Amino acid sequence: MAVNKIKDIIKQNHNDLAFVIGNGVNRYPNNACARSWDDLLIQLWDKVSPEPLVSKPHGISLTEFYDVLDIENIQNVDLQKEVAILMKNWQPLCQHSLIIDKIRNLDVPLLTTNFDETIARTFDYQQYRTEQDGFTDFYPWTTYHGNKQLNSPTDGFGIWYINGMISYYRSIRLGLSHYMGSVERARNLLHKGDEERLFSGKNVSNWKGYKTWLHIVFNKSLFVFGLGLEENETFIRWILIERIKYFKAFPERSHKAWYINIRSNSKTDQGKKFFLERVGFEVIDVDDFSDIYEKIWV
Repeated sequence: MAVNKIKDIIKQNHNDLAFVIGNGVNRYPNNACARSWDDLLIQLWDKVSPEPLVSKPHGISLTEFYDVLDIENIQNVDLQKEVAILMKNWQPLCQHSLIIDKIRNLDVPLLTTNFDETIARTFDYQQYRTEQDGFTDFYPWTTYHGNKQLNSPTDGFGIWYINGMISYYRSIRLGLSHYMGSVERARNLLHKGDEERLFSGKNVSNWKGYKTWLHIVFNKSLFVFGLGLEENETFIRWILIERIKYFKAFPERSHKAWYINIRSNSKTDQGKKFFLERVGFEVIDVDDFSDIYEKIWV
C-alpha cells in the first residue's frame, strides 16, 4: 500500500530529509475554505481591468496570466502588494496542523512555494535569518519562520519560502520576468557567472548560498507533495535540473528525492513523471488526496 510505503520512506530517511510543499495544502479539502491561485488572479484582474472575466482562460499559464495583468495595469496598481494583502488573513486548516506538527517533531527543513504564512501559523512562529549581511527584501533567501535560530538552513526545522513571502511583498514571484530574476540570482550563486566551470560557486564548503534555502535543495533528500510542478513552474524545475547535474558531477554528494502524485493516465501527468524521473525522483502514486494530506501523517 502506497501510504505505508511513504511512511516508511519518511521514517527511514528522517536524518537526511527536507520537505517541499506547494499550494495543494491550502486547497484541500475542496470546499469554500479552499484557496485557489486562479481565484486570486481573477481578483487582481478586477482591480486593473474594466473587462469582466470570471475565470482564467484555457491555454494560458498562471505565470503568463500575471504578465498579462501587468500589461493591463494602466493604473499602476502594486500587484505584489495586493497579493500580500489578499493572503494576509489566511489561516491554517486541519491538515496544516497535522502535517506541520509531524515535520516539526522530525526537526527537518520545510521548503514551500507558497507566499502566505498559513503553514507558519500552526504554531507560535518567529522570523529568523541565518545571515544578516547582504539582506535584500527582493530575495529574502536567508529568512525563515521557525521556533529557533539556525546556523545553517540544514540544521533543523524551519519554513523557507522559495518564491517569496508576504512579509516582504516585493519578493513575491508572479510573472515570468520575476522567475527569470530568481534563476539569474541562483545561477550566480551556483556558478559564479563562469559558464565554463559549472558549480564553481557551489563546489566549496562555505559557498555563497550556504546560508540560503538553496543549500537545503543540494544537501538534503527531498520529499515533495502538494506541488503541481507543471511546465510553467520554470524556476523550481530549473533548480531540479541543476541539482541532478551537480549530483552527476559529484556522485558522492548525491541525495534521494520522492514526489507524491495523484494517480492519473493523462498525457500531462506522463510528461511530468518523465521529467521528474530524469532529475532523480521516485514518483509514488496515491489514489486520493486524503492519502497526501491526512493518512501519511498519522
